[in-house]
Amino acid sequence: MGVANENSAAWGIAKQAHNLGAKLAFTYQIPAFEKRLIPLAKTVETDILIPCDVSQKTSTRTAMEKLSKHWTEIDFVVHAVGFSDKNELRGAYYNTSRENFKKTMLISAFSFTELAKSSLPIMSNGGSLLTLSYLGGVRTTPNYNVMGVAKAALEASIRYLAVDLGKHNIRVNGLSAGPMKTLAGAAISGARGIFRHSENNAPLGRNPDIYEVGKAGCYLISDLSSGVTGEIHYVDGGFNNVGVAASNV
Repeated sequence: MGVANENSAAWGIAKQAHNLGAKLAFTYQIPAFEKRLIPLAKTVETDILIPCDVSQKTSTRTAMEKLSKHWTEIDFVVHAVGFSDKNELRGAYYNTSRENFKKTMLISAFSFTELAKSSLPIMSNGGSLLTLSYLGGVRTTPNYNVMGVAKAALEASIRYLAVDLGKHNIRVNGLSAGPMKTLAGAAISGARGIFRHSENNAPLGRNPDIYEVGKAGCYLISDLSSGVTGEIHYVDGGFNNVGVAASNV
């Protein structure tokens, strides 16, 4: 869920999963996004494309019901969905409007909880749920604003869902990637500066690419991480561990 184009983190996970033998299905929000998705889906040998607008009530349940007509069970779901009015992703956080706050939380955080509930009937033999987060959910990041608050809610949801779904042998984890040149990242004011800062100060001296994120995602959705749940896994060149960068001293 949430493949925007060939440069998106979700596509990095999908591509790596396909390379490892996974059979895939995709959702899209609107017909215009379906047109973008069709050629990508062909490269990973699937034509299962299902509409799902998580801002609409019952959309995830309907999507899973449609998916169950293709497959009787699934092993994993990747949730890479988020939205906020880009005009409010600048300046002071306290200027966030009530309406945009609600919409951002609904799409970026609550949709994962709805997805977990909707996935349960089709994960009868257990499975893995994975969502994408960002460091702005645990630390302040310029112009991330309400998205940071939504990511904090998303990460808290991961922990609660991990407890709720553990008895069903369903694992729930988050992947927190460093800045990448994606459509989602471009919506953040000053994204180029954030990208350069992370690149210059990460222990590895660089930001991740979508395929490094993809490989980490495949670890979390596969049996390689069978004993892991409720975790936030960072793929950011180690930047999240840096307090004061050496270059600033």
